[in-house]
Amino acid sequence: MRKLIQAVAAATISAAMFLAPAAALAQSPIIIKFSHVVANDTPKGKGALKFKELAEKYTDGKVKIEVYPNSSLYKDKEEIEALQLGSVQMLAPSTAKFAPLGIKEFEALDLPWLFKDEETYDKAMKGPVGKWLFQKLEAKGISGLGYWTNGFHMASANRPLITPADFQGLKVRISGSKIADRYFRDIGSIPQIMAFSEVYQALQTGVVDGCENTPSNYLTQKFYEVQKDITVSYHAHLQYAVIVDSKFWSGLPPDIRAQLEKAMDEATEYTNSIAVKENEDALAEIKKSGKTTLHYLTEDQKKAWQDAMRPTYAWAKGRVGQEVLDLVAKQLDVKMN
Repeated sequence: MRKLIQAVAAATISAAMFLAPAAALAQSPIIIKFSHVVANDTPKGKGALKFKELAEKYTDGKVKIEVYPNSSLYKDKEEIEALQLGSVQMLAPSTAKFAPLGIKEFEALDLPWLFKDEETYDKAMKGPVGKWLFQKLEAKGISGLGYWTNGFHMASANRPLITPADFQGLKVRISGSKIADRYFRDIGSIPQIMAFSEVYQALQTGVVDGCENTPSNYLTQKFYEVQKDITVSYHAHLQYAVIVDSKFWSGLPPDIRAQLEKAMDEATEYTNSIAVKENEDALAEIKKSGKTTLHYLTEDQKKAWQDAMRPTYAWAKGRVGQEVLDLVAKQLDVKMN
């Protein structure tokens, strides 16, 4: 796969565009390939299209954004390698995807019951937590441009998930976060790492018994059609980091880069502003379909989940390090042990 990506990198004009003479830049638009793994009608999908619209507008057509949704260019396991090799210039992976690069600190954001609401999440990512995490990417040749939310996770299976005991023995798909792996193990299930594009078939065929994801992803990927029960637990948060190849980004003409940064800031505000409504609408559509049963937890049931998953916080110190946990604890005013 690495050789294939390298071949694509060598063939793509956009990867080397920043080395071209100024005259060539004036004649041809700069191509930015923006790859992501979800559908166009999700918050992230709409955010990518909004960035395309604004970027092309603000640069007067000097930049062309090619958006590749639904893993149509690369699967999520391949994306970051493709970025580092220059085959693609921009991505929006879930923050858990940086762990294979040796940057495990982002996984602190996956701790269960961490964010009270979207306002709390937004404040943290615009503040010291988000800035500190982006600095960790620089050594890998990656620059962070913004954090996009997709809301809170629900949990599903072909049986009701009301108490922690209901998870016993279930094979649950996760995206790769070791924090998610841990909290699912804490409640007795068996986490399975799997690419997002493979989840529907795995649920349909019983390769896995259940999964966690946001309402908009359950709807657009049709997970609800192959899961009899969904618990609207909102037990953990799903966020993406919009990233770019640092060498490509720094090589852009300063005026172009400034316009792209403006476009990204506005696209980020747009994406995060629509996420809550998109998830509410998706949940209503899922309920209307009648193909699955939605379950809502009482306060006592939520507390039982929280207590069962609490050991993950103590375990996380050895995974993500004390520094990021202290930073998150201070920003969110939460206890880490």
